[in-house]
Amino acid sequence: MQYIAENISDFNTDHIFDCGQCFRWQRQEDASYIGPAMGRIVRVSYEDGRLTIDNCTEEDFRTIWYDYFDLGRDYGQLKRGLSQHDKVMQAAADYGSGIRILRQDFWETVVSFIISQNNNIPRIKGCIEAVCKQCGEPLGAYAGHEFFALPTPEKMASLESEDLAPCRLGYRAPYLVRTARQMIERGGPEAVKKELKKAEDPLAALQEFCGVGPKVAACISLFGLGRMDAFPIDVWMRRVMNRLYGIDEKDVKGMKAYAAEHFGANGGIAQQYLFYYIRALEREE
Repeated sequence: MQYIAENISDFNTDHIFDCGQCFRWQRQEDASYIGPAMGRIVRVSYEDGRLTIDNCTEEDFRTIWYDYFDLGRDYGQLKRGLSQHDKVMQAAADYGSGIRILRQDFWETVVSFIISQNNNIPRIKGCIEAVCKQCGEPLGAYAGHEFFALPTPEKMASLESEDLAPCRLGYRAPYLVRTARQMIERGGPEAVKKELKKAEDPLAALQEFCGVGPKVAACISLFGLGRMDAFPIDVWMRRVMNRLYGIDEKDVKGMKAYAAEHFGANGGIAQQYLFYYIRALEREE
């Protein structure tokens, strides 16, 4: 099965899958990506406006992947708006021009970004895969790869942190177990997601969960709740806001205020352009 969507713009698989928003997609030699998401395993490739998704029906594309890849949003117009009076943002948006914010599974973002704290991207990927292999159900094989599902909250809640020792999560292991139990107590991820969407301050509400601080809450809000105004600040964002906007690295409050004033409702998208850009600048030095 294969579905091809034509006339898709502002899309680049490397930009999307390597900008720090997701961790389970694997790059192939032909520049396509294979990954498990939304209960499916698919291969995604893109060239000259053609988005090709293998192991996908037209109905799958319409009901799952159109939203997952945020294809209803005009990223060209969005980039022009963000860059109009901001040369830094123009350079960042040009460099990461194919980034789109994925509409990911809420529970997956919770687990992923609890694991992500004080961690680098290769190690985050390794830890998540270890958790899936250790505790998740097999999803099957695809293109020579064996895939496992993320453990459900029920499965995670049934564990003790020692059960996750082979995954080398360190202090994050008890966070995952406790958060899973909190999720179950509150009716499960979908019920919690509905609560958070209605919450006056979803970032504060997310921080009620074990191991969820301000940065992790902002990431979950952006990638799991679709709150495009969320502006996660980690060590990379401190660097970019200091180096390119002149804000003191310790002034997180000032960074948030700047983002709210200058990026507004699209702060999370701006953050991804900047995050992707600063990592590239530092690699080149």
